[in-house]
Amino acid sequence: MSLPCLGIDVGKHKLYAALLLTADKKPKRKTFSNDASGHQALLKWLAYHQVERVHACVEATSTYAHPVARCLHNQEHVVTIANPKQVKAYGDSLLVRTKTDRVDAAIIAQFCLERNPRAWTPPAPEVEALQALVRRLDVLEKIMSQERNRLETTPDELIEDIKTHLDFLKQQRQSLLEKIKHHIDHHDTLKDQRDLITSIPGIGEKTAAIILAEIGDIRFFKRARQLAAHAGLTPKKHESGSSIRKKSRLSKVGNARLRKALYMPALASINHNLVIAQFRERLLAAGKLKMQVVGAIMHKLIRWVFGVLHSGTPFDVNKALTAHA
Repeated sequence: MSLPCLGIDVGKHKLYAALLLTADKKPKRKTFSNDASGHQALLKWLAYHQVERVHACVEATSTYAHPVARCLHNQEHVVTIANPKQVKAYGDSLLVRTKTDRVDAAIIAQFCLERNPRAWTPPAPEVEALQALVRRLDVLEKIMSQERNRLETTPDELIEDIKTHLDFLKQQRQSLLEKIKHHIDHHDTLKDQRDLITSIPGIGEKTAAIILAEIGDIRFFKRARQLAAHAGLTPKKHESGSSIRKKSRLSKVGNARLRKALYMPALASINHNLVIAQFRERLLAAGKLKMQVVGAIMHKLIRWVFGVLHSGTPFDVNKALTAHA
């Protein structure tokens, strides 16, 4: 083991830490508050155990994990923000029957030790700010949808109240969209990347902003398939022996926000993107179901996003048509 491994089970208010100094010893455990003072106490605890550098692994628990992850990264520790499904699957493989925060921290540390997961790099400040803006937009749109649904069943006495709230939310949404545009326009790299993404017919500025916020640094992805996997848009096969041959479906193991952002552009591109229109007809003729076709279009779009961002060249419909001829 090149580095000691630190597993952290993250809660809103608490951090449950398990430190593996060597592979053959039991982890050392301690609980810290999940705030600036707790993060400093964690660093002092590592220093007390003479740990100059550690590979720390935390689960992607909402946004609660990012402050401690950034604190550790700023002190030049190696940090991984792990997919909770990976950690759960690892714990299941160990046949662990007990679930407590202390046990989970130890499992995360062991996962870090055995799997040596890829290190995390904090997003640039402008990307982190963009992510906060687009996620706030998502929250507002969910509340608006809930209020519209309430209008269908609410008593007459509350209709005006809900309509007033919807009007307020619409204003907030429009203000937020303007803030997002202003933020991107004032950062040259984001602006150039947005313009590249929106050169793909069917993808608008709002979707481009979500894509940029959720993928972070495109250089993190070396191949288009890696970005598609990050979005959960790679096919998942289910075959066993000679009798089980289920149809392939999207894996959906990835960034759900990114996947959701591509759904409406996939539908829009059918009418506004000649390459997609022809691609759709070929898939339907091959017997694919309509929803399978939509998933394939989403996969195609994210690959094009990778292409324009890596090449720095806007989408060329003629080249795409030639490639699919």
